[in-house]
Amino acid sequence: MGRNWVEAETSGCDLGDVRLNRRLEAMLEALGERPGKSLPTAFQDWSNTKAAYRFFSNGNVSEDKILEGHFAASALRLRATDGPILILQDTTEFSFKRSNPEKVGFTGISTGRKQSEGRHQKHAVCGFLMHASLAITPEGLPLGLTAAKFWSRSKFKGTAALKRKINPTRVPIEQKESMRWLDNLRLSTELTGAPERCVHVGDRESDIYELYCLAEELGTGFLVRSCVDRLAEDGGTTIAKVMAKVQSSGTHEVGFAMHRARIIAPCCLSDTLR
Repeated sequence: MGRNWVEAETSGCDLGDVRLNRRLEAMLEALGERPGKSLPTAFQDWSNTKAAYRFFSNGNVSEDKILEGHFAASALRLRATDGPILILQDTTEFSFKRSNPEKVGFTGISTGRKQSEGRHQKHAVCGFLMHASLAITPEGLPLGLTAAKFWSRSKFKGTAALKRKINPTRVPIEQKESMRWLDNLRLSTELTGAPERCVHVGDRESDIYELYCLAEELGTGFLVRSCVDRLAEDGGTTIAKVMAKVQSSGTHEVGFAMHRARIIAPCCLSDTLR
């Protein structure tokens, strides 16, 4: 890949020590040449591997400082384009197997195999979550991340379990994990410096009234897949009823091909999928 992309993505980073800045550049270059590999494989020797572990354990290093340079580079790419900017928001889960999962945190509940009594085995998943906003052009050209939030849970209870004790509508948005949608919208809009160009895109989980209020306050746009049939106009109708009367402005066809594939499981070979 060369060093050009590394220099572009790290020029805005300041880890408080020139040596740390140089180590970050060297690590990104090595990981870029061997994506998806473990640290020892990516760095090729034990000396650089140990240096990487020291880097990650350094108290001056954080994800915010590492991403600071990338966000700055994203802002430059955004300003070099014209027209609308689509900012896609979504949450990604990173799962790990650990003997002491409390040290990492929990992300959710996983449903496993069916037990003899008919119930499915469930267990908490160890790991952390990342909520990221990716800026792209309408043609699909990625311009970079504009915001990212990382977190994990000390314990996890499903939404249904929480509803037995708490009325979610009475909890302020600032005390919910859903606040991440608003935080990313605000940070991304500030980074672009052009709220009128932005269209923040989210799935049904982003159907949050407070998000719409914030978008209006910032003067930016949004495209959200509806989850709740909210009241519309003067409150005497709903979104679904209003949209049922609106003439379609156009259609967009998405083509996909079905492929034959075989999945190799640890203990068996599954049937052919179509």
